[in-house]
Amino acid sequence: MSLEPLRQQPTDRPDDDPARGFTLPGTGPDGVLLIHGLGGAPAEMRYLARKLQRRGYTVTAPLLAGHGKGEAALLGGSWHDWLDSVHAAEAELRGRVRHVHAAGICIGGLLAIMLAATRPSIRSAAVYSTTLNFDGWSMPRWAKLAPLLQHVAWMPLIRGLAFQESEPFGLKDERLRRMVAAAPQDFIAGSVMRLPFGALRQMFRLGRHIERVGQRVRTPTLILHAVDDDMSHPRNAWRLQQMLGGHAEVRLLHDCFHMIHVDQQRDLVARWTAEFFHGEMAAAPANAVAHA
Repeated sequence: MSLEPLRQQPTDRPDDDPARGFTLPGTGPDGVLLIHGLGGAPAEMRYLARKLQRRGYTVTAPLLAGHGKGEAALLGGSWHDWLDSVHAAEAELRGRVRHVHAAGICIGGLLAIMLAATRPSIRSAAVYSTTLNFDGWSMPRWAKLAPLLQHVAWMPLIRGLAFQESEPFGLKDERLRRMVAAAPQDFIAGSVMRLPFGALRQMFRLGRHIERVGQRVRTPTLILHAVDDDMSHPRNAWRLQQMLGGHAEVRLLHDCFHMIHVDQQRDLVARWTAEFFHGEMAAAPANAVAHA
């Protein structure tokens, strides 16, 4: 990860780009709202969405406000705008199903918690790779001070700087890592590899808000995190668990990095998510650790 000034990208996309959200109809009565991460796009949720659809769920993956149109667009709003996108998608999905569950990666998971805080009818939630701090093993030392951005990243000269993501790109799977290195803008349609400080500021503000309101959240929550997460240490998962007022279960995975929903244990992530939503969580297998 390196530090570079923000610039307009040639990959900025029109409104009809395939990076926009999608819905997969299911055969069962329940639905799942899947929320992508900061700088990501709905396409990153498609594998997980198909796995959940096969278990009968209707799945909706919305495009968050300011996403899918390049780096500069990320600076145009706040975490409240991201949450508005989630609320709109939840309202549309609720018209199709009996119960709604929510899941997301990184800020998507935090937005799932916020959705549960504002919509107590959310049946259950799953949070992947909680990022309250950039304290994973691949992060440079100064990145651990990134939460301080919420105090200074409103300044024009600072909010326009951006993080450049680099190896291992949150992926332990070497094949996927080579694909990202060869064509980073094509790996996930609509995603960006550079995160503006102004957008990171909103991510940290969202985390601080959950610290204040988390005890109100009684929604059963599954928190999945990689032991070797390169971007956020598992302590982020346990910290989120302590923030919440209802049942929150942490499970750790051993054969993936930050992008657990697309990396080498994506099938286990999908299975555990579906089982938790269905109320059928079994004991963790030998390659995972459950933290009560």
